Amino acid sequence: MKLIIGNKAYSSWSLRGWLACKLSGLPFEETVVPMYDQDWDKRRQGAEFAPSSGKVPILWDGDAVVWDSLAIVEYLNDKTGNTLFWPEDPAARAMARSMAAEMHSSFTALRSKHSMNVRQVYPPAPVDADVAADLERIMELWAQARARYGSEEPFLFGAFGAADIMFAPVVTRIVTYSLPVPRFAQSYMLAVLQHPFMQDWIAGAQEEEWVIEKYELPVT
Repeated sequence: MKLIIGNKAYSSWSLRGWLACKLSGLPFEETVVPMYDQDWDKRRQGAEFAPSSGKVPILWDGDAVVWDSLAIVEYLNDKTGNTLFWPEDPAARAMARSMAAEMHSSFTALRSKHSMNVRQVYPPAPVDADVAADLERIMELWAQARARYGSEEPFLFGAFGAADIMFAPVVTRIVTYSLPVPRFAQSYMLAVLQHPFMQDWIAGAQEEEWVIEKYELPVT
């Protein structure tokens, strides 16, 4: 398999696709494409990007091509026997899939106003009302999952899985912008950040030389 991703410092959807590949345990080649450099538009017109219209991440597995992070999760779930990504319990699996889908389609205020940048931590600043509403809903989801299915494990549904993958960039955004969250969420966030896959990703981001200035500014 070959996974094409954007900058590790900034690309939240790439992080999700990459975490899915890591969780699958299957070997894959990783290709990092610097976003918005002078060759970005030309590169996106290449054959490898054609199915996704130039978007990252995009996963190639022989002749099969999968783009969109949630689609990559489901493809790899099928490929690995439906045992690694979603909870075994049907009710827990239903909730985990619903949460992942809501993350995939919602929370536009948080995503647009607090871009991912895992190399920075900014001091606290006033939070816009729409961002606060997004955070409140995310905290509600996390609390429900932890209370109903978290058991003694630190993640949303016990073991690290697809729901945690989908919310991992939210965790980094909360840390980067010092956004206010309740205490229970802080322990969950720490578990995500300390996961070996996340540690590898963050280390890779620190090693990147590329800087995108529009993602290097705190919220004002």
